[in-house]
Amino acid sequence: MARGLQLYWLREDEPQQAQAWDRFVEAAAGGSFFHLAGWQRLLSGLYKHPTYYLYGQRDGQVVGVLPLARVRSRLFGDALISTPFCVYGGVVAQDLQVQEALLDEARWLTARLNVAHLELRSVTPLDDGWINKPLYATFRKPIVAEPAANLREIPRKQRAEVRRGIQAGLVTRLLQNPDPCYRIYAESLRNLGTPVFARAHFQTLKQIFAERCEVAVVEQHGVAVSGVLSFYFRDQVLPYYGGALPHGRQVGAYPYMYYDLMNRAAAQGCRWFDFGRSKRGTGAYDFKRFYGFSPQPLHYGYYLYERRELPDLNPLNPKYQRFIALWRRLPLAVANGLGPLLARNLG
Repeated sequence: MARGLQLYWLREDEPQQAQAWDRFVEAAAGGSFFHLAGWQRLLSGLYKHPTYYLYGQRDGQVVGVLPLARVRSRLFGDALISTPFCVYGGVVAQDLQVQEALLDEARWLTARLNVAHLELRSVTPLDDGWINKPLYATFRKPIVAEPAANLREIPRKQRAEVRRGIQAGLVTRLLQNPDPCYRIYAESLRNLGTPVFARAHFQTLKQIFAERCEVAVVEQHGVAVSGVLSFYFRDQVLPYYGGALPHGRQVGAYPYMYYDLMNRAAAQGCRWFDFGRSKRGTGAYDFKRFYGFSPQPLHYGYYLYERRELPDLNPLNPKYQRFIALWRRLPLAVANGLGPLLARNLG
């Protein structure tokens, strides 16, 4: 272990240490919203997933963090992930010595728990000891406090959709209660054939992250047609859970919703719009490209322990196509009832 470095596990009954963890994440170049300690409360509190939030200290100061949680199910396997339900994860460290010490501890934990594999959702490439799976890309670009300039950066066809939404009378309303946004999101996911989280997922995120977590719905003549739950971190805004009803799609609710969010966030001092990850070959991936974002590869790294090949929990996998088609036909109440039982283990 690096000289003078001590490793610890973050405990939920240590709020002062959680604050020190977050101060380090806020200041570190590789820190992201998904490295914040609040995610531990969601994972262990709501989902009962065992969490192993590892951090290193030198002279009483946090110098590195690695958030981990174990997601285990009969359907989807057994894994340590950094971080479940999140786009980004992995090590954030002051130097290479700290990084290697944290990774060594994570590999040791993988063996001790006898899990199938360890997954790090890294933005940067890992060394040759990790197996890379180039399934996802992320999408980020600058925004400015000038609505007309943001509109010009959107390609012509999507720019026309934004204007269509404006002409249709779409307006955004901010909410403290995430339930209206969740209802739209849940129906949108059912229509895509994807199981949805429980309502408590949105509620817990809002409770934990408070003003960092913004809930917005787009309305036409007082009726909500789309919604998005977004996160704020440093000078970034991250629209994370977005959905639209069929009528909303017809009046340009999606393009309008994200354009309006760009302007709202830029007016508050944000300078980056992080559109999150999408799987290559999907409609979401193409939508973000057509909206003017360039895909940037994500370097998800895997350390295999009790398995010989990489997991393939991918909706493009042919074996899941029948399930997706079936899920799309479920009554909404049934999908919303069954979805959380599956989504909690998808990670």
